[in-house]
Amino acid sequence: MPYHPSADQIVDLYDRHAATWNNLRTDHFIDRKWIERFRSLLSPSATVLDLGCGSGQPIAGFLIETGAYVVGVDSSNQMLALCSAKFPAHEWIHADMRTLALDRQFDAILAWNSFFHLKPQDQRRMFPVFHRHAAPGALLMFTSGPSHGEALGVFEGETLYHASLDPQEYSEQLHHHGFEILDHIAEDAECGGQTVWLVRHLP
Repeated sequence: MPYHPSADQIVDLYDRHAATWNNLRTDHFIDRKWIERFRSLLSPSATVLDLGCGSGQPIAGFLIETGAYVVGVDSSNQMLALCSAKFPAHEWIHADMRTLALDRQFDAILAWNSFFHLKPQDQRRMFPVFHRHAAPGALLMFTSGPSHGEALGVFEGETLYHASLDPQEYSEQLHHHGFEILDHIAEDAECGGQTVWLVRHLP
C-alpha cells in the first residue's frame, strides 16, 4: 500500500500546534467514559504508561487526579513541555513508541488516539513493545480504525494521518503477545465514534 506522505509528518504537526491542541483538548473529554472504565479496573496507586501522551490533557490529568502515577511518552518535545509544566511530579519521556525499551513494567498501558497515527507496519511493531512493558495482569487500552486502511483527517488546516489494521489481525496480534480481549467496540457513538480495544496481559 502506498502511504500518504502525511504519515511521516505527524510529530512536526503536533510540535507546531501543541498549544492549540492543548487548548482544544483540555475541555473536550468526550472519551471520558472509556478512561473512567480503564481507571476503575486499576488499583488506586497504579502505574500507567501513556504512549503518545500529548499535552497530558485531559487523560493523563484525570489519571493523576485519581491517584495514578503516569509515565508519559511522546515524540513531540512541545507536547512534553506542556506535560512537565502542568504535572512536574510525573515522568515525561521523549521517545519513539515504536522502539521504546524502558526496562520497566507497568500496571496499565494506554495508547489512546496515538497508536492509530502509525502506519500499519509500525502498528505491528508495537505489540512486542506492549508485551515487554506490561506487568502480569496489566491492562492495555488503545484506539484503532474500524477496518484495514488509511484515513486522513484535518487539524489546523493540515492533513492528519491515521491508519488501521483489520480487526482480525489486531485480535491475532494481541493473543500472540499474551493479551486477552476484555472489550472491543467499533465506532462507539457515545465516544465520538472511537474504535476501542480494552485488553489484559495474561499472568
